[in-house]
Amino acid sequence: MPTPSTFSIVAYDPNDDAFGVAVASKFLAVGAVVPFAKAGVGAIATQSYANLAYGKDGLKMLARGMSAQEVVNRLTADDEQREQRQLGLVDRMGNAATFTGRGCHDWAGGVTGAGFAAQGNILANDRVVPAMALAFEAAKGDLAARLLAALSAGDDMGGDKRGRQGAALFVVKPNAGYGGHTDRYIDLRVDDHGQPVRDLARLLTLHRLYFGQTPAHEKIALTSALVRELQQAAQRHGAYRGEVNGVLDADARAGLREFIGNENLEERVDLDGGTIDPPALTHIRAHFGAG
Repeated sequence: MPTPSTFSIVAYDPNDDAFGVAVASKFLAVGAVVPFAKAGVGAIATQSYANLAYGKDGLKMLARGMSAQEVVNRLTADDEQREQRQLGLVDRMGNAATFTGRGCHDWAGGVTGAGFAAQGNILANDRVVPAMALAFEAAKGDLAARLLAALSAGDDMGGDKRGRQGAALFVVKPNAGYGGHTDRYIDLRVDDHGQPVRDLARLLTLHRLYFGQTPAHEKIALTSALVRELQQAAQRHGAYRGEVNGVLDADARAGLREFIGNENLEERVDLDGGTIDPPALTHIRAHFGAG
């Protein structure tokens, strides 16, 4: 049986009402095994001969109001293989708990702090998990940035002593998914890569480009000059064949919508509202020579 020998961190950001899990391992598609989270409920990482029922059942227990430690106690009490398991949890109050069975392979252990639990097994040394905790506490930015900082610190300290293969970042918060219809805010996976944590950082940068949210006061108005730039960019792309005149008429709207859709920037450009988000404009100028 393959062993998800892993280092991970689960955390809660009360300011953003977000729960998240970051994980890395010498294990194919580790993101399909370890992380579980539900908005308004909590986050769980299950690893080391992972019992996936810990994720499903643990979230149900958290939803009923049990604390992170109570859930750990309940899950492991009835598991005959608990000494081979490892898990970390954080609940809706920000309480965190971690468990490492005595049968987990060295180095194995975990730590908890305010709103987070970090843990790992078959690690290169006993400094990996503490480095993750320190990095998470010191990092600035949103929950995703702090989780990635922790994962990168663990990776830099040696991570899984067997090597590198997979990594994942999973963040949930109410109505923050694509189009506002789900709670799945960030769900990024690197399934098989020589430097999975670094590639995960690249994917997070792309996620912020396509799906980030710009405050209303920072949005850029689509002036005639800017519409002209976008028409030129859309022409270079091949989506617009009309006149470059800075007029947002029906033909221009159709061409720009095709262009914007092909670039997956529909969440960042509002033709009806007459605005574009700065990251989208930067991307268009860099790739299509607008400006």
